[in-house]
Order: sequence, then structure tokens, then C-alpha cells
Amino acid sequence: MTGLHLRGVVLPDGDEPRDLWVVNGRVRTRPVPGARTVVDGGYLVPGLVDAHCHVGLGSHGAVDLPEAVDQALLDRDAGTLLIRDCGSPLDTRPLQERLDLPRIIRAGRHIARPKRYIKYIGVELEDERDLPAAVAEQAAQGDGWVKLVGDWIDRSTGDLAPLWSDDVLAEAIKVAHEAKARVTAHVFGGEALPGLLAAGIDCIEHGTGLDDDTIAAMATAGTALVPTLINIENFPGIADSGAAKFPKYAAHMRHLYARNKATIASAIEAGVPVYAGTDAGGGIRHGRIVDEIAALHAVGLSRENALASASWAAREWLGFPSLTEGAAADVVVYETDPRVDLEALRHPKLVMLRGRIH
Repeated sequence: MTGLHLRGVVLPDGDEPRDLWVVNGRVRTRPVPGARTVVDGGYLVPGLVDAHCHVGLGSHGAVDLPEAVDQALLDRDAGTLLIRDCGSPLDTRPLQERLDLPRIIRAGRHIARPKRYIKYIGVELEDERDLPAAVAEQAAQGDGWVKLVGDWIDRSTGDLAPLWSDDVLAEAIKVAHEAKARVTAHVFGGEALPGLLAAGIDCIEHGTGLDDDTIAAMATAGTALVPTLINIENFPGIADSGAAKFPKYAAHMRHLYARNKATIASAIEAGVPVYAGTDAGGGIRHGRIVDEIAALHAVGLSRENALASASWAAREWLGFPSLTEGAAADVVVYETDPRVDLEALRHPKLVMLRGRIH
């Protein structure tokens, strides 16, 4: 039996070097005779995770498959080996067949309403009562996740507003859970959050409108938060572009931006599970997971917990083991300890995906 041998500090298990072996793309914890040593020293980190990514999405909607491949390669080369694709207008199942690309957990297409989200991206429902059926359809087409648009600008009022009634949300999320799928939602403002949380939603994306009550509700229920901090940096520009036509909306977006670091810090302090997601696709380039990890550290996560939010903790949340016996050999190796200096994450010594070195 041939294989590969890696020796180093295996995170998050401790500080002493130990040995791992790889055979047929799987981790072995017992010696494999004849294995070739490819790493001797450094820090072995379970493959990084981008928990909010849009492979297949460009600035004008769906891109073609070759461009989607290029997006995924940018993520892989930054150490991202597992992607929760948080809604895409492109059917990315062909990418899942590529052994050289990150694993992709698809959420199907965003579910929105007419003129209540970005054009050409989501499935738009004229009648909100069709939401449960649309959720069932996306759950069947995805990989255990469904993505809702929870709020967006309502042109009749000139400000952010919820898209769905509470009773419709409750039925739709029940349908998803019966199909063994989890549900997440894009939410900028605060008004949509109580209904989503009461309906049992599993995750909130962005969460800039969280307050003490909704943070407490998320912490109690264990509802996850993916704050996409590097994307929130676009809020001032979004506000400027809409200020002339929708001044109330622009002022609201500026307010959400101004308080966001304190908002996410409060969620962290309250014990809300927080995971790293870049929102790459469209306005954010791919391959920026380290920027998001650094941003999460800046608002309150320790360096180790910020790394965990994009590695072993995120993998556990998504149902993927880390570097344990029989797990997929998805590992990124660094010369120095990224728990001490997150900048080490920008310089991977080795990227191994499915037991193959890239």
C-alpha cells in the first residue's frame, strides 16, 4: 500500500507534532509502510471553509462554467477547500465532479419576489404563498441548504422591508426541515429578523440589523450567523448610489454600517455561532477568506476562534470532519502557527485536496 506522510502540529488538537498518512484521499492515523513524506514540520489545518460564497455568479448574473472554474480555483489556492455556495444562478453540479476544485455545498437559487432583489439571480415569486413549494423545489435541487431573501428595498416605501409574512415563513421553513434541508436568509435590516427566527431559520446572512433581542434569540436557539464583514464594507457605496432616489434607504444603510462592528461583537459575546463567509461573487472577488478571518478577529473573535470559524468549527457545522481517521484528506499546511499570527494564512506551504497536492 502506497501513500503520503505528513508530520506537523495538527490543529485544533494540540501543540505537539504528530504524524498523519494519506491513502486514497483519506486520512490515516496509523503508519502506512512505504508512504512518501511530503510535509515534515509546520502546522496542519483542516481545509478552510467559505461559508457564504457564490461560485457561478458574476456582476451581471450567471457566468459560464469556465469562469466559475476560475472562481473556484482562486478560492482553492487561498486554502478554501469547502464552500457553502449561498445561492447561485448557475447549475454548478458539473464543478462538483472536478477533483481539483473545492467541495461545494449548493443552496440552489435565491428565492425572492419581483423587484425585491438583484436582477437575474433568484427565483422570483409573484405570490408569497408559493414560497413553501419553491422551498421544496430548491431543497430537492440543492445539497441540504435553501437560501431566502429575507429583506430588500421596497420601492413603495423607499426603505428595507421584509419580503415574507410570518405565517408563510413558518410553513416554508417547516417544509425545508421535513426535506432534511436547512434554511438561511439574506437580511440587512432588523424588521425581518423576528419572523425568520420565530419560524426556526437555521442561519442568518449579514445580520447588520441585529439588536439585543434578536441576538438573544439566536444565542438561545443556536442559530448561526455569517456576517460577511468584508462585504459590509460596500454599504457606504451602496448608500451613495441610492441616495438621490431613496434617501431613507441610504440613511438606513449608513446607520447599519456605522454600528455593524459593535453589532457583530455583541453577537459574539452573546455566544451566537459565527462562521466566516466572504460573499464572493459579483462585488467581492474570490479567494479572500483570510481577509474575512482577520475581520472577524478585529470585531472580537480570538485568533484561534476566528480561524476555527473558517476551518474545523465550520466543517463540523456543515457536517464535514476535520483531520481524523477516515476523513477526507483536505488540509492546508503553514510554516508558522496561524493561531499566533493570522497573516500566516496568506502563505500556505502546501494545499492538499482529496489527498492531491496543489
